[in-house]
Amino acid sequence: MTAGDLVVHRPEGLYCPPGDFYIDPWRPVARAVITHAHSDHARFGHGHYLAAAPAEGVLRARLGDITLQVLPYGERIVHHGVTLSLHPAGHVLGSAQVRLEHRGAVWVASGDYKVAPDPTCAPFEPVRCDVFITESTFGLPIYRWCPDDEVFADIDTWWARNASHQRASVLCCYSFGKAQRALNGVDPSIGPIIVHGAVRPLNEAYRAAGVSLPDTLMVTEVKDKADLRRCLVVCPPGAAASPWLRRFGDAQTAFASGWMQVRGNRRRGGYDRGFVLSDHADWPGLLEAIAATGAQRVIVTHGSSNAMVRYLQERGLQAEAFQTEYGDDVVEADLQATTPEETK
Repeated sequence: MTAGDLVVHRPEGLYCPPGDFYIDPWRPVARAVITHAHSDHARFGHGHYLAAAPAEGVLRARLGDITLQVLPYGERIVHHGVTLSLHPAGHVLGSAQVRLEHRGAVWVASGDYKVAPDPTCAPFEPVRCDVFITESTFGLPIYRWCPDDEVFADIDTWWARNASHQRASVLCCYSFGKAQRALNGVDPSIGPIIVHGAVRPLNEAYRAAGVSLPDTLMVTEVKDKADLRRCLVVCPPGAAASPWLRRFGDAQTAFASGWMQVRGNRRRGGYDRGFVLSDHADWPGLLEAIAATGAQRVIVTHGSSNAMVRYLQERGLQAEAFQTEYGDDVVEADLQATTPEETK
């Protein structure tokens, strides 16, 4: 790091010295700018939170009663001489990149992002800057995503086949972001859709934000037990290993994640199927986003950061890595937020 840097690494997280605030800090601080509401970026215990306006519902659903200030995308505020604005990251509902401007220098901290279209959140917006802080969760050339319509066609075919054999289809995915994207993309005419208790409040936040989701049921709301043998079940990964799953009988399980791109991950997880569906940019997407910023200096965070740094350096950019406490993907303690009735 050099003198005058707008963002530096501290034990609490990524810190803006002139502005005296943190971006997605992993330890409690007085002022935190939050890029999105996933649990590895938005943690409880900060004195004051600033986030993009569309994130308000999901942040409150996850963190409860917090002191939260929201900012519409693109609107600028000045704090201690630092001009700050939030711009769509395309990751999940309310996800944002943080643009900082001070004394003529412009930095952008991306948070997590994807460049592929997603009807459940605002699309990624390239922001020109001098320094770009980018994630690299899937920062290796092996990670290249298929179009969503192909993935959802595969999921619908799997669900319909299982339903024809009187088997429930259990689709495991993270309760915030991935679950709503899956619900938005599947064909609800195939059968009833049941969601886990960890997914329901986030669905409500998405609907309140104007995102279209099909009708869903809690398992306790199912009147006809035959529906349990032909439904699609959307639940967090932890539920697949819990007694909650037993009520669906001889169900087929699948996991929707970018990690399913690697052979063996599905088998090691014990799933019958794996669908490659990620809320992060793939390798071409990361390179596209970095190039679009025009930044000559790039700081790489969580994921395959060393490989990405080497690649960028070989192409003439000034690249380095920040060691952060963000997850390679979101591993949520979703079941802790549900009632005994929803998990037993």
